Amino acid sequence: MEPKKYPLPPFNMETAQQKVQAAEDAWNTRDPEKVSLAYTIDTEWRNRTDFINGREEVKQFLKSKWEKELDYKLKKELWGFKDNRMAVRFEYEWHDHSGQWYRSYGNELWEFDENGYMQKRFASINDLPIAETDRKLV
Repeated sequence: MEPKKYPLPPFNMETAQQKVQAAEDAWNTRDPEKVSLAYTIDTEWRNRTDFINGREEVKQFLKSKWEKELDYKLKKELWGFKDNRMAVRFEYEWHDHSGQWYRSYGNELWEFDENGYMQKRFASINDLPIAETDRKLV
C-alpha cells in the first residue's frame, strides 16, 4: 500500500490550491518518474487525443513529451473544486528542436482517490506559436 498523498479530499480552498501548486512544482521538474508518483497505478488520462492508462504509460508519455517540448515552463491555476474533483486552467511555454517557441493553453479536469492520488486527468490543450521575445513564463 502506498503512503497517502496529502492533502487529501474532500478539498477546501486552501488544500485545493496546495494540490494545484504541488502539481505545478512537480511538472516543472520535467522528471517523469517524480511526476508519475502523484497518480494512481491505474490512472486514466486523456491528453489532447492521447488516451493513457496506468502510471507506467504516464511515465513513457511524459518522457516522450519532454524530449519534444524543450525548456518547458508551466503555470497552473485552480478554477474550481468539489469533494475529490478539481478544474484547473494552465499555460506553458516550450520550444521544439528547430527553436520555434510555443505557448500551450488548456484546461484539466482532475479526480482524486481517497489517498490523495489523481485517478483521472482529462486535458484539452491548444498550442500557439510565439516569438521567443513574447515569452511570459521565464
